Amino acid sequence: MTDGTTKAGPLDGVRVIDLSTVVMGPYAAQILGDLGADVIKIESPADTVRNGRYRTTPGMTPLNLNVNRNKRSVALNLKDDAERERALELIDGADVLITNMRPGALARLGLSYADIAGRNPGLVYAHAQGFRGDSDRAGNAAYDETVQAASGLVDIANRALGKPVYLPTILGDKVSSLTIAYSVLAALVHRNKTGEGQFVEIPMTDTLIAFNLVEHLSGHVFEPPLSATGFPLSMSPGHHAVHTKDGLACVIPYNPQNFRDFFHAAGRPDLAEDPRVNGPVIDSADNEGLAALIDECAPALTTEEWAEVCAKHSIPMAPVLELDRAQDDEYVREGHLLDTVEHPTEGPIRTVGVPVRFSATPASVRRLAPTPGQDTEEVLSELTAR
Repeated sequence: MTDGTTKAGPLDGVRVIDLSTVVMGPYAAQILGDLGADVIKIESPADTVRNGRYRTTPGMTPLNLNVNRNKRSVALNLKDDAERERALELIDGADVLITNMRPGALARLGLSYADIAGRNPGLVYAHAQGFRGDSDRAGNAAYDETVQAASGLVDIANRALGKPVYLPTILGDKVSSLTIAYSVLAALVHRNKTGEGQFVEIPMTDTLIAFNLVEHLSGHVFEPPLSATGFPLSMSPGHHAVHTKDGLACVIPYNPQNFRDFFHAAGRPDLAEDPRVNGPVIDSADNEGLAALIDECAPALTTEEWAEVCAKHSIPMAPVLELDRAQDDEYVREGHLLDTVEHPTEGPIRTVGVPVRFSATPASVRRLAPTPGQDTEEVLSELTAR
C-alpha cells in the first residue's frame, strides 16, 4: 500500500466504470486501477467471484481480493429504473466502460453502446464476450474451458500430452484481460487526440486463437503447408522441467556450447563429444534425444549448484517456484510480488504486487478490495456535487 506521498500512476485522472463480473473484465479494470485510474465497480451480490470458496467475510473471497483492488464498489440494481439511471449518470462522467454482459441483457437494460454513445460521445466502451458479436455464436455462453476448446488450446494439449486437458489456469480469461487493457489504452490515445470515443469489442475466442497461432501455426504459415501445425519444441514430450539432486528446475541448454558446458558440469565429459552438440547449431530433430540426456544428467547437482553453473555459462535456468512457498522465495520477496498487508475487514492478507515499474509515474496498490457496495454513498454523493 502506498503512503500517499508517491507520484500518481500514469492513468491518474482517468475514470473507469467496471460493469463486469467474474475475472476477465474485473482483472482488466484492476490493471487500469493499478496504473492510477479511478475505477468504480458497479455490482450486485450475485457476482460468482464474491460467492466462491475460502471466505471469512461474505463476499470477500481470495479471487475477489485479487481482482477488485484499486476500485470503489457501488451497489446498484440495474433492473430498478431509478438505480439504473444512477448508473447511467456515473457512465456519463466516465472515460471508459468495461462490461462482459451479453448483448441482449445490455440492450434490455438500455446499456448498449447505441444507448450510451449519444450521452457520452467520448466514452471508450470496451465489451468483452466469448465470441464475436457478428458470428452465429454471438449469444452463446462462454467460460474459460469453452474458449480453450474453441481456440485450439485443448488440441495443443491433446497432441503434446496425449490427453485433451484444459490448462490448469484460466488462460483465456487472463489473456483477454490483458487484451482489454491494452485495447482501452489505445482507444484512449485516439480519444485524447480527436475527442472521439468508440466501441471496442474483445472476443475471448478470437483473442486466444490469435495468441495460440503465434508459434503454433508453424509450417501452415505457408501455402501449401511445409509442416503440420504445432511448435515442435513446445510439443515435444521431453519439454519439461527436470529433477535435480534435491528438487525441480528448468534447465534449457540452447546452443552447442551450452550443452557442452552442461555435460561437463554434470561429470559427463564423454557426452560433450557427442556430434549433436558439436555442430554450428542444434538440429531440431535432435531435441528429443538431447532432452533425454538432460533428464539423465540433471540429478548430478542440486538446484542451487545448477543455478551457479548456469549463471557462469549463460545457460537458461530457473528453479521451479512452489506456489505454497512463493512468499518465501527471495526473488518474489525482493520484488514485492507478494506482500502481507492489513485489510480493514479481512485482517492480514497477501496481495499480489504490480509487476510493471514506471520511473516517473509508479503504479501502486492504493486501495484493497472493497466489501460489496462499500463506496456507494461516497460515489453517488459525487454525482450531486457535480
